[in-house]
Amino acid sequence: MSSSSSDGVEERLDEIIDDIIDETYINIVESQPKKQRKRAYIERDRELGHNRLWNDYFSEDATFPTHLFRRHFRMNKDLFLRIAYRLSENVPFFQQRRDATGRFGLSPLHKCTAAIRLLAYGNAADAVDEYLRIGESTAIFCLEHFNEGIIRLFGDEYLRRPTAEDFERLLHIGEIRGFSGMVGSIDCMHCRWKNCPTAWKGQYTRGSTKPSIVLEAVASQDLWIWHVFFGLPCTLNDINVLDRSPVFDDIIQGRAPRVEYMVNRHIYNLAYYLTNGIYPNWSTFIQSISLPQGLKTDLFTKYQESTRKDVERAFGVLQSRFAIVKNPGSFMGPG
Repeated sequence: MSSSSSDGVEERLDEIIDDIIDETYINIVESQPKKQRKRAYIERDRELGHNRLWNDYFSEDATFPTHLFRRHFRMNKDLFLRIAYRLSENVPFFQQRRDATGRFGLSPLHKCTAAIRLLAYGNAADAVDEYLRIGESTAIFCLEHFNEGIIRLFGDEYLRRPTAEDFERLLHIGEIRGFSGMVGSIDCMHCRWKNCPTAWKGQYTRGSTKPSIVLEAVASQDLWIWHVFFGLPCTLNDINVLDRSPVFDDIIQGRAPRVEYMVNRHIYNLAYYLTNGIYPNWSTFIQSISLPQGLKTDLFTKYQESTRKDVERAFGVLQSRFAIVKNPGSFMGPG
């Protein structure tokens, strides 16, 4: 009995000593300063990338003519140069500076081209590395600062609510097309979210589909998207999105311009939108007739459905012009 008890005591002591040694070793290792891995530096010869870009698009005898510039950049050269100039004048990130060795950094044209290429083609961030000689992280920074700069510098002019003059123009266009009081067509589009966090995939996924985000927009015949509401999960349909949308805030708060028009000898003072059948039967929505009966209703349905396609046509042009909208949203983070 005494022999077995002593063996048990020794085993217990050995376990305690092993635990003390392991804990001491872990404390020593954690207390030592961690060696930071050096960042791998690749000499990309950014001057070569800038010279190639300049000779291809911006020199007097550029390789690619103006119509190919618009095709590759999804905008004409004058607009691109205007954007690049404003960004270089007002956003420090796009200002070309020298580093500690006196070497010039990336030029404004260089950075704006990287951002435009990612927007236009929707490729991975390192897809512009071989041509522009810009790394993946730098290309993402270019895209982020480009979007922030555009919103800050051009938002007041282009990302604004329609004014009274704008509504008058929209109403005039609607009247010419046979829809007096119509200010546009409204619909929703789903954008796939590739990098959706795992904790959020349930609310951003419907059925067996991939996670996606809903984009609500109102567009006119000239492809002017004058209302955008973006960011809600795919589990919501058009009606649920409408309940959260600020599209009617101006009407509710009394800021909407007054409208007056006559249809069938009745005077109305509330503008309306053309929608598909999923939207509710509100006075601000004109839906197509699902089962038209007679020549009159059949003709109305035909014109209503063709005119309502304005917003879907705007979605199509937006996706074809800027492929980052059509491709999975790999750049969109949880913020």
